[in-house]
Amino acid sequence: MSARLARRDHLAAWLFLVPVIIVMLLVAVWPLGRTFFFAFTDAYLDDPSVYSMVGIANFLDVINDRSWWVAVRNTMVFTVISVAIETVLGLAIALLINEAIPGRGLVRAAILVPWAIPVVVSAKIWEWMLNDQFGVLNKILIGLGFIDHGIAWTASSSLIMGVVIFADVWMTTPFMVLLILAGLQLISPEIFEAAEVDGIPAWKRFWSITLPMLRPAIGVAVLFRVLDALRMFDLAYVMAASNENVMTVSIYARDRLISFQELGVGSAASTWVFLLVALAAIIIIGALRLDRASGELTK
Repeated sequence: MSARLARRDHLAAWLFLVPVIIVMLLVAVWPLGRTFFFAFTDAYLDDPSVYSMVGIANFLDVINDRSWWVAVRNTMVFTVISVAIETVLGLAIALLINEAIPGRGLVRAAILVPWAIPVVVSAKIWEWMLNDQFGVLNKILIGLGFIDHGIAWTASSSLIMGVVIFADVWMTTPFMVLLILAGLQLISPEIFEAAEVDGIPAWKRFWSITLPMLRPAIGVAVLFRVLDALRMFDLAYVMAASNENVMTVSIYARDRLISFQELGVGSAASTWVFLLVALAAIIIIGALRLDRASGELTK
């Protein structure tokens, strides 16, 4: 009887999984496979049916292009700085709204608003706010006497990366807050109460209890944000188009594919982006030992 039930459960599981597998094959595996295939051809976007195999020539073309390495540098700078700031702010805000403060429910709802706004809309909002002629930020700074004329924040080569990072921090810090706050909710209050009774200072409770127990939540949050930041396209493209000062690897791949119609080279660049993101995921999971941490958390 138990064997029959096990077979029935096994069959039911496959019945639920098969539609998901089919959808994944159609929307993920098939396009990815086509991208890998065209990366080894000299196809152009105007007529993809006409092509010849060129081996790894497209991959070499990409890594020998100076603009690719500029894009890699920009992507790394954006990823490291933005994720670091978002992690620190996310942890601080999560600790704050986890406490029994007045209006905590309202604060939790309000903190998610920037994350809920579509990226393109947020980018245009900040682009208008930072406009040198009628942007509200310049008006405030001029009114306070910090500057005497409007600054073209998004047109300055020295400021545009900082502007993009600032906008990204504003938009995605709530995501970090949400994940870290979920981790805080899993920590038993009795642990902190016992530590407080033992006379352990607040900073030591944070360093020795809160941070170690939040490691899985922070690790997962950092993993998601790093992978998202490495393939960031929309925010930088909306605010600065193909400006070399903020060109990311995704923008580079888009330009080779769409602007230059180079389906083969663009696919090779996209493959490099995929490999970069996959490598980052492997390194982060291994460095933070997220698989072991998640297992320890569930015990």
